[in-house]
Amino acid sequence: MRFSGTENYVATEDLMVAVNAAVTLERPLLVKGEPGTGKTVLAHEIAAALKLPLLTWHVKSTTKAQHGLYEYDAVSRLRDSQLGDAKVKDIANYIKPGKLWQAFAAESRQLLLIDEIDKADIEFPNDLLLELDRMEFFVFETGETIKAQHRPIIIITSNNEKELPGAFLRRCFFHYIRFPERETMERIVAVHFPGVKKNLVREALNVFFEIREVPGLKKRPSTSELLDWIKLLMADDIPPEALKAKDVKTAVPPLYGALLKNEQDVHMLERLAFLARREGR
Repeated sequence: MRFSGTENYVATEDLMVAVNAAVTLERPLLVKGEPGTGKTVLAHEIAAALKLPLLTWHVKSTTKAQHGLYEYDAVSRLRDSQLGDAKVKDIANYIKPGKLWQAFAAESRQLLLIDEIDKADIEFPNDLLLELDRMEFFVFETGETIKAQHRPIIIITSNNEKELPGAFLRRCFFHYIRFPERETMERIVAVHFPGVKKNLVREALNVFFEIREVPGLKKRPSTSELLDWIKLLMADDIPPEALKAKDVKTAVPPLYGALLKNEQDVHMLERLAFLARREGR
């Protein structure tokens, strides 16, 4: 199994090396990077390229490691016992398999995405150490051990909101997705919008990278936001000339709401433009 990108996903050489190394080592691939750099999409594209079924475990602040193994519905069992339902005799009827269980029990190899692991409590990664190492876990209610029939490929994403424990990091192959350089970004735009005017892309990228270089921005625009912006520029038929003269320090770009996501950054650009116009008088 070798990953070399797909027609829908532009993968850099170092990213391809990381994916293939994690597959060879049979270790989880921990992917970090700015929000909007394609970490989650990467798992979908790896699954498509390697022709593997994809299981996705979206992690929230309330998610516990146990949820990925299984959940025991004691409330339903109590209710059914009060109603005299015969199925209460078999506790297995109230065990709901989690994503890890599903991946372990599958008849073929799966790709499991554990998305945004840093959203959960700090103990969440530590609570998965044994399961990720041995690819098995014990179900206390039924007394059975669930072992992986086929070791799944595991992709774990993080936005770096929390530091992950060292013991967990040692069990992963790590890759940081650097923000794309201009040439790579041009390829990404071409994949998503094959018919876009080259002049529009050139001027849009000029504005985009200028905005990212403005000091003090609370949130710099990401790849996904650039793609949204270009889509809007195309939909509104904005000519490249409308962007060509737009130095972000002298004028706020059109449809800036696709790029800037908080009022502080908007006010900062507006102030820069105001000061530049006043100095130019």
